[in-house]
Amino acid sequence: MRLLLFNLMTDESDPVLGFACGWIRALAARCEFVDVITMYRGAYQLPANVRVYSAGRERGWSKARRLARFYRHLLPLLAARRYEACFAHMMPLFAGLAGPLLRARGIPTVLWYTHRQRSAQLRLGMAMSRRVVSADASSFPYATEKLRVIGHGIDSEFYAPPPPGEGWAGDGGEPLVVQVARLAAIKHQATTIEAAAGSEARLALIGGAQPGAPRAYERRLRDLIRRLGLEERCQLLGDLPAAEVRDWYRRAAVAVNTSPVGLFDKAALESMACGRPTVVCNPAFAPLLGEYRDLLLAEGPEDIAGLRERLLRLFALTAAERAEIGGRLRENVAREHSLPRLIERLLAVLETGELPAPEQSA
Repeated sequence: MRLLLFNLMTDESDPVLGFACGWIRALAARCEFVDVITMYRGAYQLPANVRVYSAGRERGWSKARRLARFYRHLLPLLAARRYEACFAHMMPLFAGLAGPLLRARGIPTVLWYTHRQRSAQLRLGMAMSRRVVSADASSFPYATEKLRVIGHGIDSEFYAPPPPGEGWAGDGGEPLVVQVARLAAIKHQATTIEAAAGSEARLALIGGAQPGAPRAYERRLRDLIRRLGLEERCQLLGDLPAAEVRDWYRRAAVAVNTSPVGLFDKAALESMACGRPTVVCNPAFAPLLGEYRDLLLAEGPEDIAGLRERLLRLFALTAAERAEIGGRLRENVAREHSLPRLIERLLAVLETGELPAPEQSA
């Protein structure tokens, strides 16, 4: 396949969107070439059959100048390259802007979007796309017959339990609870802090505030930590590289994800892939929890008592018992949300507009 790809950020060092480079590499292995037009270009290592063109956000350019740069890249590419499909990753804006030109050339567009936020840009991008793909039916905010659910693409070779011989986390001492999420009220870190306050656990909150966003929520969290007397047991670690995040998961006894319905958060899948029992409150994760659903699924993102009760039950288990739970979760994530699985589904939608035949008939 000859693929045109619109990407929000192409920067492996970004703690939130760096994973997209892994997706690009996986697509490049299955495509003749991949041309990427990205809003922001940073550091990356990509195969020789990938070329990256930036609209210039990393240079601080204005919206008008970025718009002009987008078309300055797109028009010559369309004239010189015979694309078979376009994949817009979290870029409904580019899908909308390029839509008429792509349609005129018979190039179908598939838009990936996984977020609760609605917008005019998203509606336009959806209108200009043959299909929309998302991680879960609940992670796309509009009802549309164009939607195809393809799961998340977790690199389960990278997000994996410790190598043999290093043992499992949580052997003795105070149990460690890890939560990875942006510092934002919608992520409900306050629930995790209050739940952990009812135990002897240590708590590591990984993730910084959205760039340019007010820091009021972070200040409220720090005030809460002081009021509960948790300064010695609770750390706000900010953004960390992916390898360090993985190492925190490996050291944890339990991971927590308090994202609400509509946020099918891949951080929860990453901790499961690392073999960590992961307490969630979004019922979209229920199919992955299997026999441990009651133990791992809290009632909601503000269910402090329910989260505390589940943490205490998990802490009471042996490290080997927690490892068994984590192993089951990892198997389920690898089956439904691995990167190869996502690429297989995505390429099928790009090529035919539909999921692979066995899944379509299920």
